[in-house]
Amino acid sequence: MQNRRTLLAAAVSAATLAAVPQAWAAGSFEAFLAGVRQDARKAGIPDATLDRAFAGIHVNQRVIELDRKQPEFTMTWAQYRSRIVSQPRIAKGRDLYARHKTLLDEVAQRYGVPAGIVMGIWGLESNYGQSTGGFNVIEALATLAWEGRRAAFFRSELMDALKILAHGDIAPQQMTGSYAGAMGQTQFMPDSFLKYAVDYSGTGRRDIWNDLGCVFASTANYLAREGWQAGLEWGEAITLPAGFDAAIAGREHRRKLSEWRAMGVQRTGHGPVAESTLAAVILPGGAGGEAFFAYHPNFLAIRRYNPSDFYCISVGLIGDAVTA
Repeated sequence: MQNRRTLLAAAVSAATLAAVPQAWAAGSFEAFLAGVRQDARKAGIPDATLDRAFAGIHVNQRVIELDRKQPEFTMTWAQYRSRIVSQPRIAKGRDLYARHKTLLDEVAQRYGVPAGIVMGIWGLESNYGQSTGGFNVIEALATLAWEGRRAAFFRSELMDALKILAHGDIAPQQMTGSYAGAMGQTQFMPDSFLKYAVDYSGTGRRDIWNDLGCVFASTANYLAREGWQAGLEWGEAITLPAGFDAAIAGREHRRKLSEWRAMGVQRTGHGPVAESTLAAVILPGGAGGEAFFAYHPNFLAIRRYNPSDFYCISVGLIGDAVTA
């Protein structure tokens, strides 16, 4: 196996130098890791943890490529809905919900977040644990922190990842995730892990990679801590009156449910929702397309997990369909 120095030397080409000018100006990857070690020791992270974390890691060019890659197009709501809120995803979710209903109901009772919302996020973030990413998180974060485009952010996340290893939540070789360091079945960044991950099973480890109790509880805890209001749903599909002014749609235009009803907006759900509930009308595909109520503050709690209206609506739709 090639060592880090060999791999680094092999990567020194005109193309690589053009791709990572900030990093090379700052020094070698080994020198960067030495600086991280120094800061980590000051933070109380043991040398043994650092030795295991940094063993065999190198600059991962694939990580840099993915970080710099720009999307070729932006999906419309219709494209996104068709791809994400798919029948195979819903069918798989229903099977898993039935299988883990007791655990999901326990988590819902403890945190006040419905099982459907947890299922929706689980389904979108990792396809119910099937697609968690195969990158070594320490290597990915170290690469991005060294490369320099968002050095401060990724160096902070790297330090948090080392704290997770020091706590013993996961072994370095099992700490896998996305190219950007999002980890496990919840796809938490290390900072979010430290804030929200839960040892639900009482093992002494917050294992969002393998333990479904930790996966479900950590997701619910995230939403609860970010303002989820128990007893209120995320939102629902609605019908709009003829001539509805699309200018008053959008998250920033919240009104009481009673006010929307007086304007002719009709709910399609049957569950009770207080007339004083604040809601916004969301038109993900623009005027004339599907319309949804986004209930405050729960829609915004989901949005803190992922700041996309498409994502938030899809979480709700999948969760509703899975638990129906």
